[in-house]
Amino acid sequence: MSFGFKTSWLAVRDTGPEEVADALGLRHRQRMDWETGTELAYSHGVFVARPVPGWTLAHGRMHLTHPAEPEDPEFPAWLRSLASRVGDLQYFRNERVSDYHVWAKVESGELTRAYSYIGMSGEVPLRLGEPTAVERELGVGLVGREEVRPDWGDTEWDAWHAAMPTEHEVMRIAADWSVCPALIDDASVTEPGIHGFPPGVDPDRA
Repeated sequence: MSFGFKTSWLAVRDTGPEEVADALGLRHRQRMDWETGTELAYSHGVFVARPVPGWTLAHGRMHLTHPAEPEDPEFPAWLRSLASRVGDLQYFRNERVSDYHVWAKVESGELTRAYSYIGMSGEVPLRLGEPTAVERELGVGLVGREEVRPDWGDTEWDAWHAAMPTEHEVMRIAADWSVCPALIDDASVTEPGIHGFPPGVDPDRA
C-alpha cells in the first residue's frame, strides 16, 4: 500500500529507520511490514521505513508533526531540530478536503525552502527560500499573499489561483527532490519498518 495523498511524510537521506524513530521520539514501537504499517499510519501514529535505497520515509496522517503544524510559528524550528539529529530531510503534506499542501527541505542544518498553501482559506502561511527548479517548471510556489492587490479583478485572481499547487504538484516535487511514495512498488519493500507514537499521543486514545 503506497501513500502520498491525504497525509504527510518526511524523507530523510542516508539515515536508518531506527535513528529516525529515535529522533521523532516514537514510543510503543512495533515492527511491521510495509503495507500494514502504511495503512495503520493513515489512522494513527507514525510508520518509519526504508522502502528504497538511500531514503527513509516517516509517514503519519494525524501525528507526524505533533504538536507543531506547518502553519505554526514553531514548525521551522521543529524541522531544523529534527534535522540536527538525522541530517538532511524533506517534509511534504497533502490534504484533499482543505486543499492543504506543504513542501519543505532542510539542507546542512538550514531550512532552505518551505511553502504552504491552504486552499480552503486562500492562505499561504509559510513561504521561505527561493523556489527550486522543479517548482518553477511546474509554475507553483512562486507567489503568496504578498502579491495580492486590493484592485484585482477576475483575471488577476484567476492567474493567482492557477499558480497555487494541487496534490499532484506536491508529488512531482517529492519525486524530484527525493522519492514519490505513491510510485513505490509494495512488493519490492521486503524490510519491515517501525510503527510508534510521538510524545504526547496516547495510543489508547489516538
